Amino acid sequence: MAYARPNALRTCWRQPSPEAKGPSHRITDISSPDGGAVLAQQAVTGDSRPMGPLTGIRIIEIAGIGPAPYCAMVLADLGAQVIRIDRPRHSGLGLATPAHLELLNRGRPSIAVDLKQPAAVETILRLLDGADGLIEGMRPGVMERLGLGPDICLARFPKLVYGRVTGWGQDGPLSSTAGHDINYIAVAGALGAIGRPGERPVPPLNLIGDYGGGAMYLAVGMLAAILSARTTGVGQVVDAAMVDGAAQLMTIFTALAAAGRWPGQRGDNLLDGGAPFYDTYETQDGRFVAVGAIEPKFYAQLIQGLGFDAADLPAQYDRSQWPTLRARFAAIFRARTRDAWTTVFGGTDACVSPVLDRDEVSSDPHIAARQTLIEIDGLAQPAPAPRFSHTVPGRPTPPVADGADSRTVLRNAGFTPQEVDALIAARVVYEASP
Repeated sequence: MAYARPNALRTCWRQPSPEAKGPSHRITDISSPDGGAVLAQQAVTGDSRPMGPLTGIRIIEIAGIGPAPYCAMVLADLGAQVIRIDRPRHSGLGLATPAHLELLNRGRPSIAVDLKQPAAVETILRLLDGADGLIEGMRPGVMERLGLGPDICLARFPKLVYGRVTGWGQDGPLSSTAGHDINYIAVAGALGAIGRPGERPVPPLNLIGDYGGGAMYLAVGMLAAILSARTTGVGQVVDAAMVDGAAQLMTIFTALAAAGRWPGQRGDNLLDGGAPFYDTYETQDGRFVAVGAIEPKFYAQLIQGLGFDAADLPAQYDRSQWPTLRARFAAIFRARTRDAWTTVFGGTDACVSPVLDRDEVSSDPHIAARQTLIEIDGLAQPAPAPRFSHTVPGRPTPPVADGADSRTVLRNAGFTPQEVDALIAARVVYEASP
């Protein structure tokens, strides 16, 4: 199977089934006259059409980097009305990127507010009126110093869920210390488990701390707290620490070690590349395949596809023979190209997959069939996930510049035209440059 590198994707993400009827099945199409603005503008215009399972949930996001905007994106993708409170100028944190490429900011309007201005506090509090939750990713104590800490917000809005995501958490010896994903997963024990034997640990992108251990735990925590608030009438603070989330993601490995099934050093165990039947192999053309044939019945299909006689090979789980088995696998995989092996194992349960470069992903038949990637405003990007059979999310709108919707957000929050003009004139609120 050859993988092309197309420069365009199909323009429709997901079509409803023929029997699907009613507004909850409506699919937003960016090529339609109104489709391109529907999802983000729900928060601005008050559009009440069902656009995902979180329709009706309203979130105020204090813009940040990494896990905070990712969590907000996930919630917005699933239909929550999220309004982003941006700074009037770049904070110097993270990586400066053109606004239209800040994909984590997609699907929600932006108002730019100078949070250091005294009038900003009341402005934000008025925007919070009627909101289910607030997301912030500042260092502990920053929101309190700005006059927007949880005590003030919850005193005014008792049902509010105040979501906080940081690396180290709101307390503890490291809570006020700077760090990034690599630091949090290092302390949580995740980084030390990834890499080859005898070599240094390998950073697994910033997927484990920022997004898995931070953003997704914040999303789950906020939704759980919102459900609780709707039942009890009592809001609360959600403290999502990336170090906590990353540590919990290691639960299975804690269990395996306790059971004596994770005995080796880094890179010498069942799921870390130590087992020859759970690893990657270079092919004839310098590309790679991924092998994950853990179970004996799948391993048998792997051996058959490679052309081996099982009687001529060491036993699958004889750890002393894993180096020999790996050498045999490596030699045979180098005999054909990656795509040739993809054809050999296509349609089998051998658990062999091509390792695709990022620009090949959209050409994969499975990815294309599920429309896992969609094109928004000419840019290919991941579609909302997961999938829903009834409350189907709409297509997200492109990210907008900081302050692109400042006036509209304020007007829809009940600010008079005179108040809007005054806040902009006083440089409390900013508008995006034309």
